[in-house]
Amino acid sequence: MHFVLRGAALLGLLIMIAPAFAQETTQTLPSSFQLSGVTHIWQGWNNCGPATLTMGLTYFGAAADQYPAAGWLKPNGEDKNVSPWQMADYVNTQLPGTTQALVRRGGSLELLKTLVYNQFPVIIEQGYDPPGENLGWMGHYLLIKGYDDARQVFITYDSYKGPDREYSYDHINEYWRHFNRLYIVLYDAAREGDLMALLGADADERQNYTNALEQARQEAVANPQDPFAWFNMGTNFTALGMFNEASVAYDQARNVGGGLPWRMLWYQFGPFEAYYAVGRYDDMIALANANLNDGGGQYVEETFYYAGLARAALGETDRAIENFNQALFFNPNFTPAAQALAQAQAA
Repeated sequence: MHFVLRGAALLGLLIMIAPAFAQETTQTLPSSFQLSGVTHIWQGWNNCGPATLTMGLTYFGAAADQYPAAGWLKPNGEDKNVSPWQMADYVNTQLPGTTQALVRRGGSLELLKTLVYNQFPVIIEQGYDPPGENLGWMGHYLLIKGYDDARQVFITYDSYKGPDREYSYDHINEYWRHFNRLYIVLYDAAREGDLMALLGADADERQNYTNALEQARQEAVANPQDPFAWFNMGTNFTALGMFNEASVAYDQARNVGGGLPWRMLWYQFGPFEAYYAVGRYDDMIALANANLNDGGGQYVEETFYYAGLARAALGETDRAIENFNQALFFNPNFTPAAQALAQAQAA
């Protein structure tokens, strides 16, 4: 059962993180800039991830065709989510040539401007909740094409809204943090050193998670009723292997400030990982069932994967195998489910 922290336990979680290092190398930037050589692509059904990734790849000469990426990333067209690690894996393992992808968290507006000015296409994942469309909150990828300080806007290629779509700095800052300010950088392997220099301390992945954790902690201190700040703390704690702390942070996220959007676990799966690590298997199954019953989570392979992990841990091997097979039926390229299935069958 999840709970809200009180007193000393909550205070301890909020003060335990050491100050973060500087996020990135400081560079004098022009007041406006736009990246050229990128082709806009309108997304197909549920195809935001593959379409946005392909837009970034056109900078490196790829064809403006979203469907090769979609065919590998989401073989089932109803799939509601493509995770950032899958997008990076597609670039790094499935494409010929020297284009690479790197995923980091805890970014800043200044970093986005720095990356695009230095000719690195960058994709962000953010919350999307357009007024008047009656869609409800969901996740969405954007390709950052440029910025304009005078008007305080980023210029993006939005696979849903169109080319040269402008979003204010305030808008990006607010909705980007719904996904731990995650960003995917595309680059040629020959420029890896340049990219790492721009990232500074965030070049190291573990330090990057530590920095992102401090960023989220500061936001939770500023507003303890902010569920996204607590969720981001949980995500970063999980990546750092601090699962007890992560579980507490996720519990807090699910309870404060009205809780999380109902689609949250279509896109981000840290609560499953943290609860698994601390043995909260019933909670994992409850979250998976909530996904299955919400009108779309049945089209998210991770729902079945994490339910399978919980079932296996509870000794329900047959049901676990059924869950892993369902995940692989939905997406045969989802390697975590294939590995878990092999382990369950060998048990």
